[in-house]
Amino acid sequence: MDYLKIANEVFSNEINGIKQVQTQLGPDFNQAVDLILNSKGRLVVTGMGKSGLVGKKIVATLASTGTRSFFMHPGEAYHGDLGMIHEHDVVLAISNSGESEEVVKLLSFFKDNGNKIIAMAGRAQSTLVKHSDLHLDIKIEKEACPLELAPTTSTTVTMIMGDALA
Repeated sequence: MDYLKIANEVFSNEINGIKQVQTQLGPDFNQAVDLILNSKGRLVVTGMGKSGLVGKKIVATLASTGTRSFFMHPGEAYHGDLGMIHEHDVVLAISNSGESEEVVKLLSFFKDNGNKIIAMAGRAQSTLVKHSDLHLDIKIEKEACPLELAPTTSTTVTMIMGDALA
């Protein structure tokens, strides 16, 4: 087996995904940055599974820039962590499908609490995007995983979008 060939295919696929997401940047990106910079609160980042892991990395990068932010695990939210969210906080909700049950379940709380929601999702017609104020489009054509099972290109573009926000 030629592992070097496979590695080069992964690199090519992820580079193509990055280029695709770059072309999808639009006015919502500028508005998201302004919303975060002008917020009287903090940026609350949430996401489940691999999106959550990337969300934690985004928070770490934002800490390096002095942006007040923290990660809230959506599975822990209804077990007391929602008390950490104030009305002036902005929420960055990450879900590639935009249908992650644990994340979608939080939307009504955020709305009732007066939080602005930035969705980072790959499906514009998803529940998350439909109930958010802004959408950062991370749609990709395909994962680097040949079986389309492991989040690969999708996590790469999510991380880069977070880096661009920072």
